[in-house]
Amino acid sequence: MSDLNRREFALTMAAGLIGGTLPQLAHAELDKIKSGGILKVAVYKDFAPFSYGSANNWQGVDVGLAEALAKEMGLKLSLLPFDAGENMMDDMRNMVWRGHYLGYGPAHVLLHVPVDPMFIRENKQSLIFAPYYRETVVFARDPKKLEDLTKADDLQNVDIAVEKGTAAASALLGVKGGALANRIRITDTPAQAMELLISGKVAVVAATKAQIESALHAAKKPRDDYPLASLMMNGIPNSGWAVGMAVKAEEKDLANALEAALASINTRGELKAIFDRDGVTLGRI
Repeated sequence: MSDLNRREFALTMAAGLIGGTLPQLAHAELDKIKSGGILKVAVYKDFAPFSYGSANNWQGVDVGLAEALAKEMGLKLSLLPFDAGENMMDDMRNMVWRGHYLGYGPAHVLLHVPVDPMFIRENKQSLIFAPYYRETVVFARDPKKLEDLTKADDLQNVDIAVEKGTAAASALLGVKGGALANRIRITDTPAQAMELLISGKVAVVAATKAQIESALHAAKKPRDDYPLASLMMNGIPNSGWAVGMAVKAEEKDLANALEAALASINTRGELKAIFDRDGVTLGRI
């Protein structure tokens, strides 16, 4: 039994011996947040269109959602923008259940967390819940340069832009053993990839639907000018992935309160309005 498993076993046994204490502590935590009057929400830095900006000028869908959640719960917002770690497990540790070793975090809640069964099983220290958006990787094309796009083979004779280090980049580079490599333009950001498309320097961009829609919105370009397509490719989830929130595993009352706030915001149409500000289609989750 590993040291980690021993600690988990000890905590589980302790919970059984003291019965009822953990739910009471969870309720006490929500009461503490309410009495303090502040909801601390962690969002990613440099993650347009969901969270971007600097200093006192943070913007984006997740920032708008954080503001709406705090207001709905009768609290003031304390936004904790942070740099993504080496992987998502680092982010969960630093911003949800332990805090960064430099003293930043944790927050009361982290936004934009994959609501995925396997990921949930791997994160027993966290409670992941309340999906509010479904991310999907799509291909935007210039119809003047590429008449149709239904399969990867259609990309063989056109230039493609994609952000470095993404699943889309890996998938494109892997097509037929690198057959498209000479056609791929790697950019630092999805916004730069979209600039190449809008300026006519490439025929296709591969990115998330939100990134493409927000870039077209910022450039004041009609979405219909750049049709979107989904392609079956290795490394790209066919149905995308839902994203939601995460709190510490024992804070179920806080999760319930946040989920209720999200439901109210959605019912009033406020959630759609938050997405609309950045030109992103909310869609079905």
